[in-house]
Amino acid sequence: MTVLTTSAARIHSLTRRICQFLLGLIFIGQMAVVILRYVFGVGFIELQDAIAYSFAALVVLGLPVALVLDSHVRVDVIRTRQSEATKKWFDRFGTVFFLIPVFGLTIWWVWPDIAFSWSIRERSVETGGLPGLYLVKTTLPVACALMILQGIAGFVASFERPKDD
Repeated sequence: MTVLTTSAARIHSLTRRICQFLLGLIFIGQMAVVILRYVFGVGFIELQDAIAYSFAALVVLGLPVALVLDSHVRVDVIRTRQSEATKKWFDRFGTVFFLIPVFGLTIWWVWPDIAFSWSIRERSVETGGLPGLYLVKTTLPVACALMILQGIAGFVASFERPKDD
């Protein structure tokens, strides 16, 4: 394994743990909101914002995790009939001509909005809501950069020969 693929694997492991944590936070937080509202008659805007922030971060950070686990949605309906060499060729082509340009353009497109959000330290639109919405918005370009990193690592790994056991 190259340094790139090893580093990408470590980053994937960290991202996956973050996603698992966020999923647990969403579950526990939503249960607390339901119990507080319907048992005790209490609303808790901050907790609802924390759940919404966690969900937004989970959705975008789940993209690179799904890519590495090969769990993402594929458009090519004939993939099941393709040989391994053909699958690798399609994956390489998709990485170079679709994944890298699309996620690179997404970073370029959202960067001004992220910079503005940071400059005003954007917070929840709800009265009494949580601060830090700018941190949640930052997960989009981070996830895009992780997609590019994992795509390049997969591209490089596709040229490595499998080790004989």
